[in-house]
Amino acid sequence: MEVIGSILSPLCPLGSPKPKHLRVRSQQNDSSNRALARKILRHWKQEVNQNTTTDCAALIQSLSRKNLPHVAQEIFLEMKSEGFPIDGSALSALMLCYADNNLFLEAQAIWDQILNSSFVPNIQIVSQLFDAYGRMGQFDEVIRILHQVSMRHSSLLPEIYLVALSFFGKQGQLEMMENTLRDMISRGFSIDSASANAFLMYYSIFGSLAEMETAYARLKRSRILIEEEGIRAVSLAYIKRKKFYSLGEFLRDVGLRRRNVGNLLWNLLLLSYAANFKMKSLQREFLRMVESGFNPDLTTFNIRSLAFSKMSLFWDLHVSLEHMKHEKVVPDLVTYGCVVDAYLDRRVGMNLDFALSKMNVHDSARVATDPVVFEVLGKGDFHSSSESFLEFKKWKNWTYRKLIATYLKKKCRSSQIFWNY
Repeated sequence: MEVIGSILSPLCPLGSPKPKHLRVRSQQNDSSNRALARKILRHWKQEVNQNTTTDCAALIQSLSRKNLPHVAQEIFLEMKSEGFPIDGSALSALMLCYADNNLFLEAQAIWDQILNSSFVPNIQIVSQLFDAYGRMGQFDEVIRILHQVSMRHSSLLPEIYLVALSFFGKQGQLEMMENTLRDMISRGFSIDSASANAFLMYYSIFGSLAEMETAYARLKRSRILIEEEGIRAVSLAYIKRKKFYSLGEFLRDVGLRRRNVGNLLWNLLLLSYAANFKMKSLQREFLRMVESGFNPDLTTFNIRSLAFSKMSLFWDLHVSLEHMKHEKVVPDLVTYGCVVDAYLDRRVGMNLDFALSKMNVHDSARVATDPVVFEVLGKGDFHSSSESFLEFKKWKNWTYRKLIATYLKKKCRSSQIFWNY
């Protein structure tokens, strides 16, 4: 068990002497809990010397983290009996202490006490209580709390509903999330843009494609704009199921000319063609992107470079690199990997120096490509190998030249081993 000093240390002022180490016996009972609580309280008074409810709540929270809910209860009762002013923060801390230690009957009793008192529940506390119930799968308790709040503190309902929607969504409880939304709307409350987009995200993660598309249609009817996180979530759902045609249709429906999400929509569209190596369509849509006034970014170029590299289209790859240079887009590890892998896969590594001559191989290595690209096209061999090199602490500044030299030695060694066998 942790010592009293470690419980009190966050509450003691800097420079104060450490309390003596008082250890807890493994077999806890009421008397030992009470005795330990009194010792902790005595040290707390001596060291902190601040009789405030804030300190009481902080002390209970510290005991909760040490898995000592019964000691926290005894301290709460001792402080109450000694006349310390106890408000909602101390009660809430004790309730969460019970809930976090799976003492839900005790937590429920404290919650009922808060509701029947003059204390107004704090939204953050309610959210933490939901999370505690969620860890044990007690979702019906969340519904019960919603009902209780609607009876006693109706002014809190709009915020509580949004917290409940987010809670059920994160837990994958889509039916409960739907029921909560219907109940919320029936009471005349509206859902905000952030929650509506989160609603769509939860369906993209936990629901079927049909359910996700229904949620998206509902979002459109409500005239709420789908934001970047929602676009990414829906796109990733299509990508994971390899529904690239549906992905393209979705992106066109959202509107490729939207400026507030940067190049995201165009990049995802290019990715949908690169996934099946539809090179003509990839080039056509790239030209449409430029004609529409969008400037290609690093991810845009790397989507094309990866496709060119895998298809061994050296001329197109070099033209793309020249275009990057013209647009002043700095290559990253993915770009270099496209060049290295293309030349080595076709066994023309002797020409690699020429290919890299127009690139600054002395730059520090970095990866700045949107990770969604790797969900579709994966990582090249040079990219994957270099990432493991970058984890070495021996060299803090890995340049592309160092990485390429190390990678070529590795390839040469593996080739020699192969031919020796």
